[in-house]
Amino acid sequence: MRTAATNRRLRVLLTELREDRLTPNPAFQRRLVWSNVHKSAFLETVLQGLPFPEIFISAGPVNPETGEGKELIVDGQQRVTTLYQYFTHSPDLKLTNGVRPYSELNSEEKIAFLEYEVVVRDLGSLTEEETRQLFYRINSTSYALNAMEVNNARFDGELKKFCDKLSEDDFFQENNVFTSYDAKRMNDVRWCLTLVITLLSNYFNRDSEHEIYLERYNDEFPQETQLSRDFRKAANFIDKLALGEKSRAWQKTDLFTLIVEVYRLGLSVEDDVETAKNRLENFYAKVNRIARGVAEEHDRLAAEYFAATRSGANDRSSRVRRGVVVNSVLQGDSDGFRTPTPRSL
Repeated sequence: MRTAATNRRLRVLLTELREDRLTPNPAFQRRLVWSNVHKSAFLETVLQGLPFPEIFISAGPVNPETGEGKELIVDGQQRVTTLYQYFTHSPDLKLTNGVRPYSELNSEEKIAFLEYEVVVRDLGSLTEEETRQLFYRINSTSYALNAMEVNNARFDGELKKFCDKLSEDDFFQENNVFTSYDAKRMNDVRWCLTLVITLLSNYFNRDSEHEIYLERYNDEFPQETQLSRDFRKAANFIDKLALGEKSRAWQKTDLFTLIVEVYRLGLSVEDDVETAKNRLENFYAKVNRIARGVAEEHDRLAAEYFAATRSGANDRSSRVRRGVVVNSVLQGDSDGFRTPTPRSL
């Protein structure tokens, strides 16, 4: 493939966007989401006259009657869109870090912004499939991205940062919850994101709410302080239980349920820790006997819980079933299930 790189003045790109001759969001491209903090940092780069990486375009559809055609942005959508939002005073852009609105620039500064030269690499005429494949090659790594890695590339905001920090909490480190492979593939952050969303709302199916909440709390995460405090209270309670390093409580599926239900019940180290410890140890022992096929007698709670840890463990129904059981065990209700009431922040 022969390509040509040229410089285009920013004013030309902005005019092409306004006149719909440059398309910033082809159907094959992911909708990227920068936080306003990062948008502002990018704009600061441009306003200081510093360069940023080239954008890739390809030839789009041409009207054979009028001769008018379009160009497609293959890579660089977020950068170009941010520049356009700045120039047009878009309400979607909230400037931070002292970046002044375009309207507050003096004439000389406005001219410098409009005359800023963007490196554009023209890929020529490509089919939609060729363009799609090229986009993914430009944005690919040496291995396929999992869902959390894709979201990490798309979202860089406050909820994502909070889950990054939470995954490194001493509670998880000291109890060896995550492996080095988990950290390498961001499975630890993914697990923490699922936990946080569940604490904010309710049990849900697999990762179905991740993108919604990452976008909702991309710029601000007002619940952070209270959630941090309540998570610490629940983590301290679980630590105080001293369940032992071989307890199934430290397996990710079991720990997830235990944290959520301790959090929902508002348990703390001031509560009857010894009673909770005995209840959980007896319960986990029954679940382990069922798992080994050597249960001496049928235990409805343990059997229900064990069934919900098998296939489809991350389905909403399984998460709910485990939560109801553990909630009942913690409250000492061995004869029937109690339906836990979600907390709200």
